[in-house]
Amino acid sequence: MAILNSLMSWYLKKRLSNIERFMLRSADAQDEVLLNLVHKAKDTEWGRLYNYHAIATADQFKRMVPIGNYESHQPWIERVMKGEQNLLWPTEIKWFAKSSGTTSAKSKFIPVTYESLDECHFQGGKDAMLMYFNNNPESTVFDGKGLILGGSHQLNKFSSESYYGDLSAVMMQNMPFWAQFFRTPDLNIAIMENWDDKLEKMARATISDDVTSISGVPTWTLMLAERVLALTGKQTLKEVWPNLELYIHGGVSFTPYRQRFSQVIGNSSMHYLETYNASEGFIGIQDNLHSDELLLMLDYGIYYEFMPMSEYGKTHPKTYAIDEVKVNEQYALVISTNGGLWRYIIGDTIRFTSINPFRFRISGRTKHYINAFGEELVIENADQAIEQTCRRLNIHITDYTAAPVFHDDKSVGTHEWLIEFADCMLDEETIIQVLDEELKKCNSDYEAKRYNNIAMTKPLLRKLPKNTFNQWLKQKGKLGGQHKVPRLYNDRTYVDEILLMIHQINMAYEAN
Repeated sequence: MAILNSLMSWYLKKRLSNIERFMLRSADAQDEVLLNLVHKAKDTEWGRLYNYHAIATADQFKRMVPIGNYESHQPWIERVMKGEQNLLWPTEIKWFAKSSGTTSAKSKFIPVTYESLDECHFQGGKDAMLMYFNNNPESTVFDGKGLILGGSHQLNKFSSESYYGDLSAVMMQNMPFWAQFFRTPDLNIAIMENWDDKLEKMARATISDDVTSISGVPTWTLMLAERVLALTGKQTLKEVWPNLELYIHGGVSFTPYRQRFSQVIGNSSMHYLETYNASEGFIGIQDNLHSDELLLMLDYGIYYEFMPMSEYGKTHPKTYAIDEVKVNEQYALVISTNGGLWRYIIGDTIRFTSINPFRFRISGRTKHYINAFGEELVIENADQAIEQTCRRLNIHITDYTAAPVFHDDKSVGTHEWLIEFADCMLDEETIIQVLDEELKKCNSDYEAKRYNNIAMTKPLLRKLPKNTFNQWLKQKGKLGGQHKVPRLYNDRTYVDEILLMIHQINMAYEAN
């Protein structure tokens, strides 16, 4: 196995020169990506509609192709799901990633082409391991198995020839045969649809494996870890899997979970690596384990435009190319991809921390923020404040969400935080006092609105019973896989749903 580990390290490191090339010549790399995309799609129905034959520059592309979103792409995607081809992309499309960026009832189905799998998602996975080896050359991660905690897939309802599921499941189903050798559990368990059954079978199937790495969304990974510990009677994962050295995470910020993972894993030498692999494309990788910045991957067949949040929602918003962006400004991502998405607003916002090379942090979602009173609270602020609160009070959370509270005259209001704790004996007042202080530290607009309670009063906190968020997600058919709880929302849709569910459970309990 040591020889195999060395061979894999050598194979992965052959990519380094390509990565160094786009880091040094980012604008050229992106221009090349765009022209390749336009050339390949010029004879598709979309390409003919927007005269791709006449596009030779990025400026022409921006003038001739409108900015869109899922709603504008949806009629095209539905036609592809019913079996039509050569609409958005020239090669056959038969796989679709069911997007779970929110818990809204309306699902999104993102086309997954051969090119987007091979040149983007799979290449991103290999590059993530390359970054890890580059940071940790003594790694023996390939001497054991990688535990991949993904979603499920099934036949879709439009065509017997097309399939959909969580991106992770689509990727596992299409992995080359040699890659299956390095992963656990067996595929028939990994893509099971029923989350409760899958969790139990995954735990039992992997206990005796030599697991050296884990990949998955933090919330579901913690659930699996706790089940493994319960079955084995061990206190930490290090006792179950002594060679475990790497956790690859993404989907939500790791910041609020870091302390809890350290406690559960019980290995001070554990390495954590973040990736940003959305259903629409693989976008960023943490290339330095000592920094939480992500390197923007510029040669995966994705052309990027960056829309300042001041332009978001306008009829004709301005966007900027990679060589026009500035550090510390919030941008909504607009992408064109080898999966057949064109000038597509992905829904995430990022903030560049460096432009030589281009590194960034995910700052939130275009629709997931709170700005009811001018406080402009984004997910990045909330995660940071939660992490510092947990650190100061030595407590751990399972999940959280927050929304505004409007008082009767609507001139002064506050925020209501619903937090489910892994372990916490402290009262709500103690926790909210510290959380309020930390929010003021990381957001000057919030601090200004809280001054003397003029625009906002101290937040409210509700400590939720254990398993509340899982019950809510299960009620919505969103339990497991890549599904996640929306952190912030500018109205009370999600918060009121959760509170109503708790009330109904309590009423039923009292009735019995």
